[in-house]
Amino acid sequence: MLVLGSFPGATSLARQQYYAHPQNAFWKIFQAIWPSSADNISAYSYENRINWLLGKGIGLWDVYASCEREGSLDSAIQLPQLNDLAELHRRCPDLSLIAHNGGESFRHAKLTRTLGLPVYRLPSSSPANASWSFERKLAAWREVVALASLI
Repeated sequence: MLVLGSFPGATSLARQQYYAHPQNAFWKIFQAIWPSSADNISAYSYENRINWLLGKGIGLWDVYASCEREGSLDSAIQLPQLNDLAELHRRCPDLSLIAHNGGESFRHAKLTRTLGLPVYRLPSSSPANASWSFERKLAAWREVVALASLI
């Protein structure tokens, strides 16, 4: 399963880590999906968190390779350049499902669907998506992880 964000926010870029903002629910969601697999995934080093996620069958990337943006909001993205998703699929032949993390990423579902894989829209794990409770986000994410046969 590949989780596609739009482009890392300011905190993630500064730390060179996906979903580094402490209020982003991303890591908490996966901790809740596999509670017995890790004591507290947020306490792991970033490298260990990534390896833990890869071990579960989940990869991370973004639809945008680059863009211009003030701050971290997707609505401020300008001049985006797309990543080569077709090349990623060629390099990862076992990829079986794509999950877009939020609306900006999902705007490119037409492109990801050309890869011939199931494509899903997930509610953004970002703190900017305050209209969704953690429990509601978790239920949606858990459903897609189950569709990928990872739980």
